[in-house]
Amino acid sequence: MTRTLITGGLVITANDEVHADVLIEGGRVVGVAAPNGHGWTADRTLDATGKYVIPGGVDAHTHMEMPFGGTFAADSFESGTRAAAWGGTTTIIDFAIQSPGQSLRAGLDAWHAKADGKCAIDYGFHMIMSDVNESSLKEMDGLVSEGISSFKLFTAYPGVFFSDDGNILRAMQRAASNGGLIMMHAENGLAIDVLVEQALARGETDPRYHGEVRKALLEAEATHRVIKLAQVAGAPVYVVHVSAEEALHEIATARHKGLPVFGETCPQYLFLSTDNLAEPDFEGAKYVCSTPLRPKEHQAALWRGLRTNDLQVVSTDHCPFCFTGQKELGRGDFSKIPNGLPGVENRMDLLHQAVVDGHITRRRWIEIACATPARMFGLYGTKGTIAPGADADVVIYDPVAEQTISAATHHMNVDYSAYEGRRITGRVETVLSRGEVVIDQGEFKGRAGHGAYLARATTQYLG
Repeated sequence: MTRTLITGGLVITANDEVHADVLIEGGRVVGVAAPNGHGWTADRTLDATGKYVIPGGVDAHTHMEMPFGGTFAADSFESGTRAAAWGGTTTIIDFAIQSPGQSLRAGLDAWHAKADGKCAIDYGFHMIMSDVNESSLKEMDGLVSEGISSFKLFTAYPGVFFSDDGNILRAMQRAASNGGLIMMHAENGLAIDVLVEQALARGETDPRYHGEVRKALLEAEATHRVIKLAQVAGAPVYVVHVSAEEALHEIATARHKGLPVFGETCPQYLFLSTDNLAEPDFEGAKYVCSTPLRPKEHQAALWRGLRTNDLQVVSTDHCPFCFTGQKELGRGDFSKIPNGLPGVENRMDLLHQAVVDGHITRRRWIEIACATPARMFGLYGTKGTIAPGADADVVIYDPVAEQTISAATHHMNVDYSAYEGRRITGRVETVLSRGEVVIDQGEFKGRAGHGAYLARATTQYLG
């Protein structure tokens, strides 16, 4: 059994920053102690002098191989988890999808088949519920007991994923009794479809109209509505990919009343804007995602929400489609552009840049990217921290190295970067997943199949 000692680094968790050495054995952290006094020996020593030693990132919102709009997300579980490792993320939670008319179990089995033996890092699943009925509600109980403890529903995408208020309420009531957490994509999809139809009839077909029809007020309205439904059901609710100040206001208002309402945002809403959607020559299609990018002035509100803990988590909603052949499906009709951005490799670095820029502290970086997503989705103690007993998912991070983000150097299976040419400070140097080195000084040392499936507890963030 290999013993690994990481020496000389500044260990940063959500709770602490301390110069300490970290001892790893059997895939777990077995000790964290002040340097020089512990007398530990190891088979392998990693020198982290001048570096940060941080928990591996937990990205609680990814879509590998997801079908959308007649095509599939460009990253497989193999390529997507490899890219995640390059970016310092050691756990993803992806979304298994219930197809309409099928059981939850059939959807889950299909996603297990996609991921099994392919992942370079550990992974879990949320469950997207397309049909809410007596059968699927009963299935929820069984899935919670076997580690699928979160369920996503949509007020958007009529005819695809949309659930009406009655079915959302039923699912929330079931979650209130079985301990599951309901995740909501909150946009008023019925109203948006009317605005899409009207825009296309006016000849407004360019990518920028995607942002104009998916109005911030319709995100806020749906956010307000799902919060009230959760309140009626007596259930917690987690609103995914919050993009706009108005929706954040609804979450903050509920939280200030003491309600168990939680919010996630994504790097694209913190760093990109409608300026990108408006790029000429159809380049704006690269930035089409839902919820959509907003005008820049929303960014300050989102950063403030992260500082005040009205937003708790930053995930990527990684759902990459190549510009050539996939995003181009929407030339002449923005509504046919596959929705999604690549980002699983960039999240930890972009959030470190936010530390450099003064938006958040170092500990808050680890909190929103590692610890809270682990707590929110029943993985904390094993994931999201560096402490005795935790999995040895550890990143040695160089806080002063500079890099330029580019599709030419990234490892995601997509032909563009949403952050092309952006210069940032900070870079992953070494990544361990359960004690095994998967990234070492700019080389991938991992393998498909190393990643283990994670059965999750119910949310640890309540209370």
